[in-house]
Amino acid sequence: MRREGFNGDYPEAHVSRSDRGVRADPGAVTGIGRRRRVPLGLALVLLAPTALCPAVASAAPQPWNGRYQMVTYASQKAGTSPASRQQEGDFGAVFTLATQCTVTRCVATVIDGPRPGNPTIPQPTRYTWNGSEWTTTYDWLWDCFQGEGNQKQWARATSWTFYRPQPDGSLRGTWHTDIADGACRGSVVMPVAAAPA
Repeated sequence: MRREGFNGDYPEAHVSRSDRGVRADPGAVTGIGRRRRVPLGLALVLLAPTALCPAVASAAPQPWNGRYQMVTYASQKAGTSPASRQQEGDFGAVFTLATQCTVTRCVATVIDGPRPGNPTIPQPTRYTWNGSEWTTTYDWLWDCFQGEGNQKQWARATSWTFYRPQPDGSLRGTWHTDIADGACRGSVVMPVAAAPA
């Protein structure tokens, strides 16, 4: 699947200094044995924000709310499916999203905008925040174009879409579809973007 940016590196911090044979001189460390007293009121003021704010809220930079021009760059599609080689223009529309968060997750739901031309795409579209991007996954039927004058072929498909927030307030990502069978069997991958409208 995707995750092109993951390089698999882990920080060195997993190895303790003592595992490397480094020993600290106890006499060189200052402040050992001293007790510091922090007034209870100050401690509560310092700890209150972490107790009251859910972890999800700190992971999400901001809710995905409002009107966005969402574009799928079909002219740049790639993949293994014959459909990925069929010429197609970019397409998009303006959608309104609203985000709701619980203690464990945030979900942005499309609450207004045109319905998809394919009736098998689940509605409404919901994107879940995973800590770095908004994602959605759904099963549907791909309408495989067989050429002018030929009937479309419907095929089982699964799509994954992600949008990563950008510093300028837009979002960019990828729409990846795996088509399970039929003449269009294979993958289709297209860049996507969303910008405030």
